[in-house]
Amino acid sequence: MKPTEIILHPLDNVRLANLCGALDENIRQIETAYDVTIARRSERFTLHGAAPRTHQAARALRHFYERSEAALSVDDIQLGLIELANLSQATPQAPVLMTRKTELHGRTPRQVDYLRQIQDHDITFGIGPAGTGKTYLAVASAVDAFEREHVERIVLTRPAVEAGERLGFLPGDLAQKVDPYLRPLYDALYDLMGFERVTKLFERGCIEIAPLAFMRGRTLSRAFIILDEAQNTSAEQMKMFLTRIGIGSRAVITGDLTQVDLPRGQKSGLGEAVQVLADVRGVAFTRFLKEDVVRHPLVARIVDAYEKHSLRSSPLQQQTQQQPPQQQTQQQ
Repeated sequence: MKPTEIILHPLDNVRLANLCGALDENIRQIETAYDVTIARRSERFTLHGAAPRTHQAARALRHFYERSEAALSVDDIQLGLIELANLSQATPQAPVLMTRKTELHGRTPRQVDYLRQIQDHDITFGIGPAGTGKTYLAVASAVDAFEREHVERIVLTRPAVEAGERLGFLPGDLAQKVDPYLRPLYDALYDLMGFERVTKLFERGCIEIAPLAFMRGRTLSRAFIILDEAQNTSAEQMKMFLTRIGIGSRAVITGDLTQVDLPRGQKSGLGEAVQVLADVRGVAFTRFLKEDVVRHPLVARIVDAYEKHSLRSSPLQQQTQQQPPQQQTQQQ
């Protein structure tokens, strides 16, 4: 395969340094994203790999060079790569969210649709693989609604289900026991509002984080409620949660149906809700794909690899299950 060569101009050594990053770490991110190899001598770049990928990587290099007046972090590169991948799609104007991260917005068409659905519907489901921004954008929407005084409090909850491990006895009081399960929600709040403000709002009762089991028997009015990791709810828990919603409240349910940690044979409440509520007016669904992953470029490829593996293994599992017991025993 013939390599692709580009020359970035006008030559500016400061902008070149900003583009490449410390020890060329930004260049390594672009290599990983497009599965190419990049060699550089000053402003001349040589790209090795499949022709479509080298052309995409060359476009990315030019794109970031034009925006390298200031230093570019790895995060800038990763988010920029997501936006580049979606330039060919017609993306409507993303809603502006009132958080301390002024640059926060939907990076892909489905993320923009997700934010709009949250604003336009009382109940929104965000379903898809890890890294697509389901939880973070939901928390950002909750902060936005609170700052605009559309709601009086934020309630964040998730089922306390161990993700394949056995954690055993956890020491401490109730808060210390459930904190490990709720830590991702804390992290998002601190990032969007700041530690001190979040702490004050906790003290005033304007923000509440609790395990799903604590929602039973309550009615939550004028609140923005988020149920995270909903794939680990039972059918009864999901119904219980959905019936907690009171006047003036808005709910967002997020989850990944490929990462269910419930005991074998127990049906996911999220999977059932998708079927039961499909035609209910006022309920919206956003189904994220691997193209919406906004983490490290490798994450999207990891998700894709697992999807392909699942498709390959499913027919084999079905064939084994359909064989008579005697035939299975003989094969063993």
